[in-house]
Amino acid sequence: MNKNVILQDLGLKDYKETWDYQELLFQKTLDIKIRNRKEATLMPTPNHFLFVEHPHVYTLGKSGDIANLLVDESVLAEKGAKFYKINRGGDITYHGPGQIVGYPILDLDNFFTDIHKYLRFLEEMVIRTLAEYGLKAERSKGETGVWLDVGTPFARKICAMGVRASRWVTMHGFALNVNADLGYFDLMIPCGIKGKAVTSLNVELGRKEVSMDEVKEKLLKHFLDLFEVETIKEKTEV
Repeated sequence: MNKNVILQDLGLKDYKETWDYQELLFQKTLDIKIRNRKEATLMPTPNHFLFVEHPHVYTLGKSGDIANLLVDESVLAEKGAKFYKINRGGDITYHGPGQIVGYPILDLDNFFTDIHKYLRFLEEMVIRTLAEYGLKAERSKGETGVWLDVGTPFARKICAMGVRASRWVTMHGFALNVNADLGYFDLMIPCGIKGKAVTSLNVELGRKEVSMDEVKEKLLKHFLDLFEVETIKEKTEV
């Protein structure tokens, strides 16, 4: 059981390039697990955690409805945005500058084999992080992600989530709005949930900008605590 995690901050990186990189790490881990089973070996499987910001992009999960994208791709092009159909769960999501995206590529056999618990831990990581800024963030029943003012007419989402898992290996993850341009959310029905607003940490705090590095540090601290990670090793090259 390997509870060490390799951390990489990819900076601002194209969505498709990052997706391909995720798939590479994901497949390498799966290959080790398959080989271990076939050959009765015990080679440890790696765990990765990627931080990244993406240029403007909309992604649609495998169970999503394209009708939740309210404009065609020519309008997206005018906005400097791309669109991809991808292999995670969930509906349509936006990524862009000012948003912290996290992709844990974990072998849950190293931690616990429970996808529901995994998603709740990711949500809890964000909830604890936002609490450090004085915000009471919560889960919303039947809706993934992290929300503010749940159960009121002012409910608004601050963090979206969507994951994929195979043989207990995860990919994709969460997107936390920190200094996001909320105008881009007007081009879609976020996560396919009608009548709910979206917000960003800087808006909630009344600041022009919040330190992205500071938020990443807080997220990582709570991730290490929740998943009982033993060590984390930073890696810069891709």
